[in-house]
Amino acid sequence: MLIRYARPLDVPIITQLIRELAHYERSADQVVATEESITLALFSGDSHVFCHVAEVDGEIVGIAVWFLNFSTWLGAPGIYLEDLYVREDARGKGAGSALMRELARLCVERGYSRFQWWVLDWNQPSIEFYQSIGATPMDEWTVFRLSDEALKSFAAHHGD
Repeated sequence: MLIRYARPLDVPIITQLIRELAHYERSADQVVATEESITLALFSGDSHVFCHVAEVDGEIVGIAVWFLNFSTWLGAPGIYLEDLYVREDARGKGAGSALMRELARLCVERGYSRFQWWVLDWNQPSIEFYQSIGATPMDEWTVFRLSDEALKSFAAHHGD
């Protein structure tokens, strides 16, 4: 198994795996990303998004899409894992562990303070995997999101 940074030629399969992940997470109808938007996000000159791929016998079977975040309390950056996905027929063969281990290795090598991500509360196989590698849930935090019309509406109001 080879874990490596994604290359522009990988974008079609990365986009397909993003769609497979959305289907798995029961949100396929929410994906609007295109090969063009993924290419721009990962490979533009000012990109702040990264992707590693897991390759078996020349075939990409998994992805880890990530970016840097920052802890003001620690005064140091960390890695935020946006998406980890391994194709169903490749699961249980170490691709997910290898992708996670590579990002953990980058954190240690670069002196980053933490490595974090979200997981859906119903995704018990993933929760068990994350706990098996020593990750701990942040149950006391609640995620908030401002998007779509609410984002536009809030942005348009000045001084409120």
